Amino acid sequence: MSKQASTLLAWSLCGLTIFLILCASTLAVLNRYNFGDASFLVAEASAAVVGGLISARQPRNPVGWLILGHALCFTLGEFGRQYAIYGIQTEPGSLPAAGLAIWPTYWIWFPGIILMIVLLPLYFPSGHLLSTRWRWLVWGTALCSAVTTGMAMVLPGDREAPGIPNPFGLESVPEWLRFFGLVFSSFAPASWMVFSAFAVMSLVLRFRRSGGEERQQIKWVVYAMVAVALGFVGLPLMREIIMLPPLVNALLFVGFLESLWISLAVAILRYRLYDIDVLINRTIVYGTLTVTLALIYVGGVVALQGLFRALTGQGSSLAVVASTLAIAALFSPLRRRVQMFVDRRFYRSKYDAAKTLEAFSGRLRNETDLKQLNAELLSVVSATVQPTQVSLWLKPADREVER
Repeated sequence: MSKQASTLLAWSLCGLTIFLILCASTLAVLNRYNFGDASFLVAEASAAVVGGLISARQPRNPVGWLILGHALCFTLGEFGRQYAIYGIQTEPGSLPAAGLAIWPTYWIWFPGIILMIVLLPLYFPSGHLLSTRWRWLVWGTALCSAVTTGMAMVLPGDREAPGIPNPFGLESVPEWLRFFGLVFSSFAPASWMVFSAFAVMSLVLRFRRSGGEERQQIKWVVYAMVAVALGFVGLPLMREIIMLPPLVNALLFVGFLESLWISLAVAILRYRLYDIDVLINRTIVYGTLTVTLALIYVGGVVALQGLFRALTGQGSSLAVVASTLAIAALFSPLRRRVQMFVDRRFYRSKYDAAKTLEAFSGRLRNETDLKQLNAELLSVVSATVQPTQVSLWLKPADREVER
């Protein structure tokens, strides 16, 4: 396929996905559908744009097409659901073929999930497998996905939209086939997790063997994957602890997903690739700082309230005020200490280089011997930059012209 044709196809698929998202969102509003259940469409719109951009710029790299395929699968599934609900339940008879439109919703999620959790880590970032030995994972994933998808196409039921059954569901399924479908559907999620674990393992191996730009590309995606994982785990806990409204919770989850698509675009298109080191450093520092200050604040409030109750028999708002003032006073010194600890523990070479330069600047103010300064400068450059070899050339002083 020519570059012009692949670009046209990429943007056409992106435009189709965005159009279906707009239609599905409009129908969801008319259906009074729960926003939290359809909020993922916001992230899928970003996925479509990122996939279209990567596919148009690098059509030979399958990563962009995998992202586009994932976005189209998820969007088509939700569009079919909203279309069927509106045409059958909200406004019966208002839309043609509403009963048939629900069919993709029953099976199209499976290939969309496989594209994202297995094939994308396998082919990221170069568009090639780590080695030919990983082909078995691709074929095993394709086979498992094909069987799962095929069974979902014909199994009866109305799990995707109560009251709107699968239009191609076979009611008279043999008992052995029904039993096989029950067993396979029970083990299919576990097999996907195993395939996904192997795919992540290949990404880890690729990271260990890589260097330069490829290593930075993988850092971006690993950073986003950790953020998404923390979102999956942390948001339900936050909802229970501080009672987040459902809308806020859904928007936060969408924000975590958005970080994944943004990181993929940055990694593949190599835009400001080396900023990831600063981003990781700041995340570790301010994440640790936030957790530490929160623990100090809560501990201070609880301890002071207990002290006030012991002395006066009742609590006091002064505990909150005193804890807030303590947090304000501790912020700057604690941030510096956390930054030093993170640099010393995770960025040892950067920390040593900074200390070496600081020590050299102190000696530079007091040293007057030029030869000693030359030796010190060469030593500092060797310690901080670590070149294969280093030498110093001094321009000879201009001789004064006698008049």
